[in-house]
Amino acid sequence: MYLIGFPLLLGPLITLHELGHYLVGRWFGVEAEAFSVGFGKEVAGWTDSRGTRWKLSALPLGGYVQFKGDMNPASIPDANAADDGGRGGFHQASLWKRALIVFAGPATNVLIALAIFASFFALYGQPVAADPERQLTIEAFAEQSPAREAGLEVGDRILAIEGQRVEDFAAVQDAVMLYPGRTLAFTVARDGTERSYPVTVRAEEMTDRFGNSSKIGLVGIRSAGSDYVYERAGPVAAVGLAVDHSIGVMDMMLTGIAQIFTGERSVQELGGPVKIAKYSGEQLSMGAITFVNFVALISLNLAFINLLPIPALDGGHLAFYAAEAIRRKPVGQRSQELAYRTGMALVLMLMIFVTINDLVSLPVFGN
Repeated sequence: MYLIGFPLLLGPLITLHELGHYLVGRWFGVEAEAFSVGFGKEVAGWTDSRGTRWKLSALPLGGYVQFKGDMNPASIPDANAADDGGRGGFHQASLWKRALIVFAGPATNVLIALAIFASFFALYGQPVAADPERQLTIEAFAEQSPAREAGLEVGDRILAIEGQRVEDFAAVQDAVMLYPGRTLAFTVARDGTERSYPVTVRAEEMTDRFGNSSKIGLVGIRSAGSDYVYERAGPVAAVGLAVDHSIGVMDMMLTGIAQIFTGERSVQELGGPVKIAKYSGEQLSMGAITFVNFVALISLNLAFINLLPIPALDGGHLAFYAAEAIRRKPVGQRSQELAYRTGMALVLMLMIFVTINDLVSLPVFGN
C-alpha cells in the first residue's frame, strides 16, 4: 500500500499543480521549454509540436515548468537568452501576468481540495446534529475531567468557548482538541443564566490503529446526545460548505505550526516525504473515500507550503513581484539569484530535517 499510495497521491497533485502554471502561461502566450514531474535526471520524455519537453525525472518529490527565458527551473532570468524581441518569454510578460502564472499552481491545489470536499457534501451530505440543544448538554464526566474540576455540572448546556458560539458537540471537540495545556473560557447555560468557567485542557497522547501517536486536548465531558443526520447539499451550497471546511483545515494547520514555534508541540510532529508515504499507504488501506479525503488535505498542504514567501517557492516569486510593484522596477538579477540560492538551501535543510525526523519515528528504529 505504501508503494502504491505515495505515487498515487503525489503524482497527480504535482502534475496538476504544474499544469496550472503551464496552462495559464500558455493562455498568456508564454512558451514552455520543459514540463517535468520530478527533479534530476530525465527518465523518460517526449517533445511536443510546440517544442515543450515533457519528462519524468528521477527524483519524484516535486516538479517544475521551465518557461522560455528561465535560466533554470527556479525561474531565474537567463541573461544570455536569445533576443528575438521578447516574444513568448516569461520575463517579458507584464507583472500581473507573471504573478497569475505563478499563483496558478497553488490555486490549482486549492481548487482540487474544494472539488473533492464539495463532491463529498453533494454525494454523502453534511453531518448535522439531530438535536443540537441536547447534544450540547453535559450528560456525564470522565474519571479525569478538567471541566468538572473547573466547576461545570451535569445538565449545563455549552454555549461558547473563548467567546465563539458552538453549534454542536463536534464544534466543542474541535475547539478543545488543538489546545492541550491551554486554559479556555467555557460559557454555559445553567438555571436560565449564562456562566463562564476557565477550563484547563488536559493533554492526552492518542494512538490510532496504525500506531501513529498524536497529542490532543480533552476536557472530560460526555454529550447527552451524539446523533447526527446527513443532509445532502445542492451544488452551490456544497461549494460554500467546501470553502468553510477548507478554511477550517487551513486554520488548524496554521495553529499547529504556530504551536511548534512556541514550543507547545514537538518538532517531531513535522512530517516529510517518508511520513506522507506512510500515511498515504495507511489511508489507502482504509478505502477509496478515506484516501481521496487525504488527497484533499495534502493538496491544501501543498498550496500552503508553496505560498510561503521563501525564494525558490511560488510564494518567493510572488514576494519579488510585490517588491517590483512597489519599486516600479525588478529586483536586480544578482540579488534574485542570491536569494533563490539561499531559499533553495533552506528548503533542502528543511527536507533533510523532516526526513531524518520521519526515519527515526519508524518502528525499525525502535520508536
